[in-house]
Amino acid sequence: MSDDKEAAGRALLERLCGNGNAIDHFPERLRRHTLEHVFGDVWNGEDLALEERSLVTCTILTALAREPEQRFHFAAARRLGVPRAKLVEMIVHTAHYAGWPNAVGAMRSLNEVWPEQD
Repeated sequence: MSDDKEAAGRALLERLCGNGNAIDHFPERLRRHTLEHVFGDVWNGEDLALEERSLVTCTILTALAREPEQRFHFAAARRLGVPRAKLVEMIVHTAHYAGWPNAVGAMRSLNEVWPEQD
């Protein structure tokens, strides 16, 4: 594993969820790919701001109806300072392209990790 990319991946994971060791329970190969490639390389690219990457990821997870991962990434977006209103608008927009049931599930996920009254 590239020590630099692993360290960058752990630092980003810490920023996203408050726990740089959050995936240590993953099998070694999946943990390595996640830390080094996904968080250490892809998420650390230069052409999109971290908040933009977060919003793009949330949009994709909404379109694909990946509710467990939505909860992780909606909470991460909150930690990064993405406004809740922007996530709601993304869900409404995505409903028209990816389907109403996907949007309803995404709103359920968002409300679980970031209730409207917060």
